[in-house]
Amino acid sequence: MSRCVVTGAAGFIGSHLCDALLEKGHEVLGIDAFIPYYPRDIKERNLMSARRSPRFSFLEADLRTADLAKAFEGCDAVFHEAAMAGLMRSWSDFELYADCNLNGTRRVLEAARDTRVRHVIHVSTSSVYGKVATGTEESAPRPVSPYGVTKLAAEHLCRAFEDTFGVPVTILRYFSVYGPRQRPDMAYHILIRALLHGEAFVMYGDGRQTRSNTFVADCVRATLAAFEQPRVSVGETFNVGGGEVVSLNEVIELLQTLTGKRLHIERRPSRPGDQAHTAANIDKVTRVLGYRPTTGIADGLRAQIAWHRESAVSRGGPAQGASSSLPGPS
Repeated sequence: MSRCVVTGAAGFIGSHLCDALLEKGHEVLGIDAFIPYYPRDIKERNLMSARRSPRFSFLEADLRTADLAKAFEGCDAVFHEAAMAGLMRSWSDFELYADCNLNGTRRVLEAARDTRVRHVIHVSTSSVYGKVATGTEESAPRPVSPYGVTKLAAEHLCRAFEDTFGVPVTILRYFSVYGPRQRPDMAYHILIRALLHGEAFVMYGDGRQTRSNTFVADCVRATLAAFEQPRVSVGETFNVGGGEVVSLNEVIELLQTLTGKRLHIERRPSRPGDQAHTAANIDKVTRVLGYRPTTGIADGLRAQIAWHRESAVSRGGPAQGASSSLPGPS
């Protein structure tokens, strides 16, 4: 079994990844700084399952300042899930996004180099492609938000460390991940909360924007596939998607059917940096790593609704500010 480090371990996807690694018998060190993007108590709940395992340890630390070499010593793999996420806030808090997504990544790579980590799995996003993300990994990136720009720059930094210092890196570009523990600023979380609590939903745009949704368990399986097959994954970039494309309007209809409730919609113009269409081309990750998504949108949303109903986290603030872009990139 391996010793793994997961950055952003208390987050939506990072916490699921920790659980999956522990279930496979690995030793996991989770790192998170609890930067106040959303309430700390939500992230603490995300870690409840992992904390029950004797093979899990946790370090509260900021990647930009912590002694990462000490944390990485003897580590086999680093899963770099940590990032400042969300498109809209990146316009107003650019320095924070650049510092976390670039400087934080630089320090992860430096520590991996200095401690000779065998494999760095770096998590990126469909936002690097820009307004429309429907092509292969060879498509020219053209991000349309500062968030996407910082994530693309972080990818280039990974390749620079790989080419210059031999740091073994796999890059995964996640497409619109959803499911239990989804961040409270993401559209499906806001939509479900609005339906369950009779709140209004603010829709930016006409609702015809589409996404290639990825259920979080599928996302984690693809990540584990890259980790378990380093001979073919190191040096490569893979799109990770769910294979099913839906519009926001279609999702709203499905959620109304699944909850038996009607949604009150407040319509607003589209926002700068929103993606129009994404459809993950997963030919490469299927061919090279054998990954295939198994959870359709209806089943995935049922699971997320069930989590909302049993979790106090769904009783957050007002159901507004969500983008017609559907779930965030990661």
